[in-house]
Parts: sequence; C-alpha cells; structure tokens
Amino acid sequence: MTTLITGATGKTGTRIVSRLTAAGVSVRPASRATGFNWEDRSTWSATLAGVDAAYLAYFPDLAVPGAADTVGDFARAAAAAGVTRLVLLSGRGEPEAQRAEREVAAAGVPTTVVRCSWFAQNFSESFMLDGVLAGTVALPADGTPEPFVDAEDIADVAVAALTEDGHAGEVYELTGPRALRMDEAVAELAAATGRPLTFTRVTPEAYAAAAPPELAELVVFLFTELLDGRNAQPQDGVQRALGRAPRDFGEFARRTAATGVWA
Repeated sequence: MTTLITGATGKTGTRIVSRLTAAGVSVRPASRATGFNWEDRSTWSATLAGVDAAYLAYFPDLAVPGAADTVGDFARAAAAAGVTRLVLLSGRGEPEAQRAEREVAAAGVPTTVVRCSWFAQNFSESFMLDGVLAGTVALPADGTPEPFVDAEDIADVAVAALTEDGHAGEVYELTGPRALRMDEAVAELAAATGRPLTFTRVTPEAYAAAAPPELAELVVFLFTELLDGRNAQPQDGVQRALGRAPRDFGEFARRTAATGVWA
C-alpha cells in the first residue's frame, strides 16, 4: 500500500511522513521539492500513479480563492487513478474550506476530514516565530480565545485515518482542550521559556504594512474574519478519533521550549 502525503515538508506533512515510515508504510512525499505543484496539473498524474491512500494538505490555505475547485479536481483525479482513501486537512469556520470538503467528498472516494483550529506550532514553525524570538508578538488579534491544536495530534489522527478502518465519512474537529486568548498563549510561552515575552495588539493595516506581502493578506484575513468567536469552543475530534484527550497548549510550550527553538 502506497500512501501519498501532499504538503510533505509542512507542519503536519513532516510528522505524518515520519510516523508512517516508522510503521513500515510505503510513503510518497509530495511537495514542490519532489516536483508536485497544486497549480500545475501536469504534475498530478505521476504523483498519483500507484497510490492507494492520500493526505491532502493544500498550500497556502483552503480559504484562498480557487482552492476548493483545485482540491476537488485533484480528488477526482485521485479517484480516476484508483485511490481508495482520502484524508483532507481543513480549517474550522472557513466557508471556502468547507466547500472544499464538499468538493472532495463528491469525488466518490471514502474521505475523512480533519478540520483544525489554529496550530500551536504557528508559534514555533511559522509566521509567529519571529515575534517570539524578538520578545514581542504583534498581531491583529482582539480578546477572542482560540483552542490551539497541537500538530502532533493532527498527525496522529491523520495517520489513524490513513491506515485504520472506521474513519471514512467522519469529520473530526481537532482542537486543544481549552481556549486561550493570544496574550494568554504568549504568557504560557514566557513561562515555558523563562524569557520575558509580551503580546501587542496591532491594527490589521499596521500588520499588513510590516508583514511580507505574500503573508500579509492571508494572515489579516484569518485574524479579522475567523478569529471572531465562531471557533472558540473546544471540540472532541481528537477524543473521537483516538480515544484520548488532546494535548494541552502548556504541554506544547514546555516540549517545544526544551528543543531550544525559542532560545
């Protein structure tokens, strides 16, 4: 059985590849480094040839215009190639992401959706890392809490859905066990690192002016449109999928601090 992992160099993809490889599963990592490109359909056929199961992680985000159509077309190409199981990485509260879920389901391949809250790893492996290193995390966020999910939990659920029976047709809403405001999350990072860290709220305009152009529009959209309370309530997706509680943000902070990434 060959399992395709798109976004294989991303936060979830690297963890899924590592787990499957350790379990002896034949893995086909797909990313720009291997010649796969979501926007270049000429790369799809070779990527899907001989694949039995696939993890779909669209870059940069399912919320961007056109993503749902692209992912739906890829799912149909996967069905035509003989793929028998799909796992889709999706986002909570994103209308375009949920349209992508429907497009993938319409391809007719048994599908599991892992619909995730904000990744805790955004503080350590993504756009919020620079702020942590600088000592001030400046974001266009108000006091709305978010139940950050650990990418380790996402990987565990995705691997279960890719390798075990009983997950087809499920929509797992993956969150942490509690919701934190951004200032509370930064305070937990400060406690874990022993460093003085502060959170500063900035306007969307100020954030966009300071952020790299390829990042600014998406991040401002995520903060202004999605961080409005619609996703504040923790969900039971990890428990339903794995039979255990999700990892807590404090555990993430302590574990990650021990790696030295925030030193």
